[in-house]
Amino acid sequence: MSDYSQTSPQIIAIANQKGGVGKTTTSINLAAALAEMGLRVLVVDLDPQGNASTGLGIDADAREATTYDLLVGELPLDRVIQDTAHDGLCIVPATVDLSSADIDLISNERRIFLLHDALRQPDMGAFGFDYILIDCPPSLNLLTVNAMVAAHSVLVPLQSEFFALEGLSQLMLSVREVRQSANPGLRIEGIVLTMFDRRNNLSRQVEEDARDNLGDLVFQTLIPRNVRVSEAPSYAMPVLNYDSNSQGAEAYRALAQEITSKHRLMAA
Repeated sequence: MSDYSQTSPQIIAIANQKGGVGKTTTSINLAAALAEMGLRVLVVDLDPQGNASTGLGIDADAREATTYDLLVGELPLDRVIQDTAHDGLCIVPATVDLSSADIDLISNERRIFLLHDALRQPDMGAFGFDYILIDCPPSLNLLTVNAMVAAHSVLVPLQSEFFALEGLSQLMLSVREVRQSANPGLRIEGIVLTMFDRRNNLSRQVEEDARDNLGDLVFQTLIPRNVRVSEAPSYAMPVLNYDSNSQGAEAYRALAQEITSKHRLMAA
């Protein structure tokens, strides 16, 4: 049963088993855009590469308690959540330790529910989060399954390139399996087209194919191929802070507006 309500945070897993589709970029910048709207946001870095942590300014040596400790060590949330330099935006950082989670958890009977349980600890309400965004690894492994079991919905970044829709069926199948077994309320938040180039016929063809096949699941907002979006992570900040007036920053603001508007309608 979905535990959607206006009082509990909306938990969104940002997932695609293909790498390089803009998953972490979307996690960081959507989180920043939601925080800019005055909402309280938590990013859970579930990728052993830890790129979301780096992109939000958390140095490797500052990651003493991580998502690995949350899942495997069962540390309480208040021990693993860190503030970022951005108002209203917190993170549970990740390190490469997370890459061994599949093996470390193999004997745990509740291994697919660990993140679900961690994000529903009794003191969760005290943090006052409106949104929790989970940055998933680029694979359909135990970590991604944990994210899907914990989440209300899955947001799928889709790169505007040839074969973009291939592989999406595998992700949808995984969502369906999780829905049937562990999280019946799980829904698709939407598909967001990333690295979109309006001058490029292929980008427009991918958009057309996506809308023909997936209809209203595809967000109206298109995330452009934008050099400022690409540069921002090397400065350890979201593009909204790196270049607030860039096309990329405006696109992520539009995506945040689209998502929050939909949730207001759902809650009405």
